[in-house]
Amino acid sequence: MHDIATRLVSRAVETGRTVTTAESCTGGKVSAAITDVAGSSNMFERGFVTYSNRAKTEMLGVPPDLLEAHGAVSEEVVRAMASGARAAAGADLAVAISGIAGPGGSEFKPEGRVCYALAGPDGVTSETLEHGAPGRAAVRDAATAHALELLLRALG
Repeated sequence: MHDIATRLVSRAVETGRTVTTAESCTGGKVSAAITDVAGSSNMFERGFVTYSNRAKTEMLGVPPDLLEAHGAVSEEVVRAMASGARAAAGADLAVAISGIAGPGGSEFKPEGRVCYALAGPDGVTSETLEHGAPGRAAVRDAATAHALELLLRALG
């Protein structure tokens, strides 16, 4: 993961762009991976760990009715998280992550389901990945790596 984060920081600094994060199930791991890289302060000012629905609403402006209608693990909510984080941080790019790290889940939202969104100057995209049920740590690591890859790809 350090290699991805190093390439991300280098590319962002080269292009003069900034990034931010809005994390739920990863609990700050994406921000930690970025800030583990020397020079990251040139492209990363802040990240948001919004584990609860209340935090998503208060810190990122996610509408409570959106959370009620779709649940925290949904593309609708991660799109709102990414947009809110980008605006709050004044960043060029924002990635948002919300998922079921486990153990557990339900038949509708199984363990390993993670929703991602990327907000940038051209709008917001989102996707849902099924990482399976390899355990909480493995899901969180997979989600962190994927979020870093999304940011790196967005930087070109």
